[in-house]
Amino acid sequence: MNLKSAIDLLIYLSVIFGVILLVQLYTLVPNWLFYSVLSGWVIYVVVAIFAATGRKEAYPLALVLAILTLFSSLPQPEHYAYVKQGVNLASVTFLTGSTLQIALIVLDGIYLTKRRNKA
Repeated sequence: MNLKSAIDLLIYLSVIFGVILLVQLYTLVPNWLFYSVLSGWVIYVVVAIFAATGRKEAYPLALVLAILTLFSSLPQPEHYAYVKQGVNLASVTFLTGSTLQIALIVLDGIYLTKRRNKA
């Protein structure tokens, strides 16, 4: 699997985990927060479509989205409370989603740097 394919896979997995997150959030958070997360997920879907159709704009956008996702998620003490409770859907979603975003930041950063150096 080449680097671009790995990044594409991470983008698609982020969309899938976004669905899992949205289902969990629907009854747990205020409407404004749910719709905020939903908006971010819709943008991720657009980026996934860009990646699937080979548009180069997908990769810088995916990098920005991954960074924004982590910046909004990691500081929340509630997320760590779920992890302290042990293995449950919320903790698995948080840990897997965060790991996906970190991997996306690293691989996408490498890809964009290599692409820029070739230009």
